[in-house]
Amino acid sequence: MLREQKRIEETGVVLDFLPHGHPLRGGRGAIAQVLGDKFLTLLEVEPKRDIHLTVGEKIFLGRGKRENPENKIHHVLGRITYDDLTQSAKMELDRIVKEKVETEEEKYVNFFNKAGPINIRMHSLELLPGIGKKHMMAILEERRREPFKSYKDISERIELLPSPEKVIAKRIIEELQGIDKYKLFTY
Repeated sequence: MLREQKRIEETGVVLDFLPHGHPLRGGRGAIAQVLGDKFLTLLEVEPKRDIHLTVGEKIFLGRGKRENPENKIHHVLGRITYDDLTQSAKMELDRIVKEKVETEEEKYVNFFNKAGPINIRMHSLELLPGIGKKHMMAILEERRREPFKSYKDISERIELLPSPEKVIAKRIIEELQGIDKYKLFTY
């Protein structure tokens, strides 16, 4: 029997750095709240002693190379939920997700090109905020003619569609908040 491959984040972006621990949980050591790059997992990490992390800094989280003096993380404490984030981390999360959606355009445009049905009555495109049956049908029809090449291409070919990058970013935030049971972009 094959075991499901563990989803381990190799790198992440610092959302907030708490040099004296989380104020509401009474920890004493420094911690950072991080968004994983690959699976968009929310994590809490403990930096090495006397290391100061900056918000927005990209850090290594994977196994094996932690002994490297350039690596700033001692260990990953574990996954956290959106509600565990500090207010600063929540605000930074919005910015970082929007940035990620803009820089990884090909990945998310590919979602519009390949998204399929979830069940008989619902298509995964309908899970995107602002996309109902009419937009879904228009997207399916247009991608049959020719795959989408960019966010701009999607916007030009689908009439009255909200900005595709904003729709994707909003969906990612909703998934991290735990609003919907279906996960399209996060783990």
